[in-house]
Amino acid sequence: MTLLSLDSVSKHFGTVVAVDQLGFTVGRGEVVGFLGPNGAGKSTTMRMITQYLEPDHGEIRLDGVPLDDAGRDAKRRIGYLPENNPLYPDMLVSEYLDFIVRLREIPAAERPGAIDRAVGRTGIETVFYRSIGELSKGFRQRVGLAQAIVHEPDLLVLDEPTEGLDPNQRVEIRHLISEVGRDRTVMLSTHVLPEVQHMCSRLLIISRGRLVADGPVGQLVARAEGLQQISVEIAGAGVADGLRALAGVTSVEELGSNDGRTSAMVTAAGDADLRPAIYRLAVERDWVLYELYQAGGSLEELFRQLTTEGGRA
Repeated sequence: MTLLSLDSVSKHFGTVVAVDQLGFTVGRGEVVGFLGPNGAGKSTTMRMITQYLEPDHGEIRLDGVPLDDAGRDAKRRIGYLPENNPLYPDMLVSEYLDFIVRLREIPAAERPGAIDRAVGRTGIETVFYRSIGELSKGFRQRVGLAQAIVHEPDLLVLDEPTEGLDPNQRVEIRHLISEVGRDRTVMLSTHVLPEVQHMCSRLLIISRGRLVADGPVGQLVARAEGLQQISVEIAGAGVADGLRALAGVTSVEELGSNDGRTSAMVTAAGDADLRPAIYRLAVERDWVLYELYQAGGSLEELFRQLTTEGGRA
């Protein structure tokens, strides 16, 4: 059952098109990864979903009701952790969460229980009476997540929740989000692609404000594994141009040149092994092959292709 839907949503800032006719749906209980390069429109889209910004065109619906009509009722059902995690460093954690439950208009009798549940789920009991300004980055992210879930939202929107964390803190927050996602619909933006494979059931990838891929994580990873990446080191003339001319090659990334040898990463679509074709081309052009190694494709490579070459899945 659909919880969130965007229909031909656009947002402009002057002459800059941040979001361009974007449309997708998110079902109840899904944990969706929302990916794209810097400037693709991810944060702008999230701010429109959470009503911090209004779309210029199109419509956003929550449970079939346009946000314009739902107003504050929709805000009560959405939790939001922005990328910059705006906290009040002079407040104690306990004071801050009490402030949030009042802003969320949670009835007075229910506030202690709501805070206790959020504190327990985010693991911030040990810092509950400490100043926010004294907390580590990891604990500040936990406090930000606590404020986002304290009112038990139907939809949780997280914008780069692990940004700036060390590897151990990333793992902790990732486990925390996976736990929260068991009974919430979660929309998660991140630049760390391996994280989405651990946390998300589905991926949305946008580029230049438009949707370029939408599908289950396993399906998109399988497509990525269908790509070939072949590492070559060749001595000769016109190596990169010659490789680009081979059938099936989608890109050739030159990695450097040393002592007349050109190192490059060749990316190709399809299942056919390109190494024999590269070998024959080397013989024809009198190249000397020093390396010819094939590796599998990756989600990172699929992301790069979709967001730099105008591709669409």
